[in-house]
Amino acid sequence: MSLTPRNRVRSQLPPPAPAPSAENQTPATELFNRDVFNIKVMRERLPKAVSDRFLNTLDSGSPLEPADADVIASAMKDWAIERGATHYTHWFQPMTGLTAEKHDAFLTHGVDGSIWNEFSGKMLVKGEPDASSFPSGGLRSTFEARGYTAWDPTSPAFLLKCGGRRTLYVPTIFLSHTGEALDHKAPLLRSLEAVSRQALRVLRLFGDHKARWVTAYVGAEQEYFLVDSRFAALRPDLRLAGRTIFGAPPSKGQELEDHYFGAISPRVLAFMTEVESRLWVLGIPARTRHNETAPGQFELTPLFERVNLAVDHNMLVLKVLRDTAGDFGLTCLLHEKPFAGVNGSGKHNNWSLGDSEGRNLFEPGPEPWNNLCFLVFLAAALRAAHLHSIPLRIGAASAGNDIRLGAYEAPPAAISVFLGEQLTGVVKGFIQGLSGDKMAALWRGAAIKSGLASQPAWDQDISDRNRTSPFAFTGNKFEFRAVGASQSIAPVNIALNAAMACALDDLAVELEKAGGAEEAVRQVLKRMFKSHLPVVFNGNNYTREWADEAVRRGLPDLKDTVSTLARYSAPEGREAFLRHGVLTERELLARQDILLENYIKVIHVETKLCQTMGRSTILPAALKALGAAGADAERAGRNGLTPAEAEYQPEKVYYQKLRELTTDLMRSLDELDARHMELDAMTEVLPRAESARDILIPLMTRVRAAVDGLELLIDDNDWPLPKYNELLWPQ
Repeated sequence: MSLTPRNRVRSQLPPPAPAPSAENQTPATELFNRDVFNIKVMRERLPKAVSDRFLNTLDSGSPLEPADADVIASAMKDWAIERGATHYTHWFQPMTGLTAEKHDAFLTHGVDGSIWNEFSGKMLVKGEPDASSFPSGGLRSTFEARGYTAWDPTSPAFLLKCGGRRTLYVPTIFLSHTGEALDHKAPLLRSLEAVSRQALRVLRLFGDHKARWVTAYVGAEQEYFLVDSRFAALRPDLRLAGRTIFGAPPSKGQELEDHYFGAISPRVLAFMTEVESRLWVLGIPARTRHNETAPGQFELTPLFERVNLAVDHNMLVLKVLRDTAGDFGLTCLLHEKPFAGVNGSGKHNNWSLGDSEGRNLFEPGPEPWNNLCFLVFLAAALRAAHLHSIPLRIGAASAGNDIRLGAYEAPPAAISVFLGEQLTGVVKGFIQGLSGDKMAALWRGAAIKSGLASQPAWDQDISDRNRTSPFAFTGNKFEFRAVGASQSIAPVNIALNAAMACALDDLAVELEKAGGAEEAVRQVLKRMFKSHLPVVFNGNNYTREWADEAVRRGLPDLKDTVSTLARYSAPEGREAFLRHGVLTERELLARQDILLENYIKVIHVETKLCQTMGRSTILPAALKALGAAGADAERAGRNGLTPAEAEYQPEKVYYQKLRELTTDLMRSLDELDARHMELDAMTEVLPRAESARDILIPLMTRVRAAVDGLELLIDDNDWPLPKYNELLWPQ
């Protein structure tokens, strides 16, 4: 057997896990927030008047005093340097879907050659990276480079190890020279201001004058795959596209359902433990870890946080997962569908609204039919999902997610709301005007009994969990399940907040007309619930019957990214973003262009990988196998076969199957080359995206069919790529 790179990897045992870090041996309560310049550190290091004014800025949204910025920056610098920092960076989230950073040393010097550390309020508050090299959708030209990063004080600065030293990271927004948002964070903060204004407007109508603000809270579950780095290094598709362009089904996948919540292998558990330690020092409340459904797939879940912080922390989670995996000889895959035939990865976005008094506005209470404030917010959520489903769908739109959505592992594209039978019964009862006693009977859950004398009965939750629903109410929050694993959660939360602001605005107008009388409020709610009941569906969202029913109910069913983004600038896609200034008209159109271009570029990269791997990696192996099989068939034919043997000659049949698949591969590659060149010549962004979807993806599927067929025929020792059997079960 020739010792190919793949076979050398096979012959080695998994590398030992590195020794646990010092953080790994420290209790979580001591680690948590250790490398974060948080409110506690500020109170310790800032004059009381400055810290009080800063906390008032966080609470009220009023501008920070310029003199206070100097004091805060100085304290932040001293704290960072004491912990080994030499540089700082403005950390921002451009429209690449990733994060960006430019490191500057604290050092400055005088005319006499003396050197000292400097970090002024101006340096803290504003930076100036190049804006022309980031996606801008036409907001910036290549010759117009100026852009600004501006400190976001609502997300605390933190330290990260970089090359053995630490760097101070300052979360910022990213604006163009003309003040337009070039990132996800600025629109997210605008959406929070919008939903807070409208929610407070509703709360005031119910006599609540204590609440100073309302904000969104999010807990973002994160799924990911791990593969051995030595195998991943031999797969150009994994390295450059994050997913396998080719790969025959494994001998064992997830059909035995034995990986989900199964025992975690020692190597993976050591990795998870190290990840948690690194997250805790950054103040990220990682809490849950477990094996996911597919082999090689895992999940990490944090506690709930304010959405702006949750978005920043999720981006850090992605970085820590990738960086830590390398220390354990693993590669972390965050693509939505790294492997065909097994479940892909998403991140469930658990979203709720809370106020400054610590109340969850989606908490039903013991008698939700009498909790009119809860019912108003529930009605607003139904209205937001019903009237503004396109912005929500845009939040989950990507080329990678197209492969995953609706594939019996993630919700389908048509946005519906799961309320559960009990809450749906209350809503319908409210419409019908049922009495409180009848409502109570609908609400009351059954007792759960295990049948064991040692186990007491416990109350049934008010709703089951519906894994097929895109937007499910789960007791006191909504779970948006469609976001892809590699995506930022900012876009979907921008859409949720913006849509909710519009819905609360509409409800506030109706309630103001009602004048505050309880019966008038109930009539408003009755109309709202009746109008938006079509968006409620508690059944199996995967069925063909529901797909047809969703169309009958008028729910948009945008099955792919291109169809979704084409509606971005339509009236039903624009209103949620424009009404309360979450996006300007130019920013909205720029985002549509950026997302379409990104889709085209992703398909372009995958097409090039399909072409190059098909011709330079697979085809030589196929031709070599074909030559050997042809020689075997010829030798067998010369050995004087009997008529019965000649009728079914294994060597000849094998040769014919190899030849047929090799010919299919060459023909489909030739056609893919030709059509790809045609697409490159097109200029309009939407037609190019449509061509990528309608022409290139089906052609790549044809190439893959030939390659995967060859993989199942060619000698395992001669196949040039690591197979699913090797990739999916990291030890």
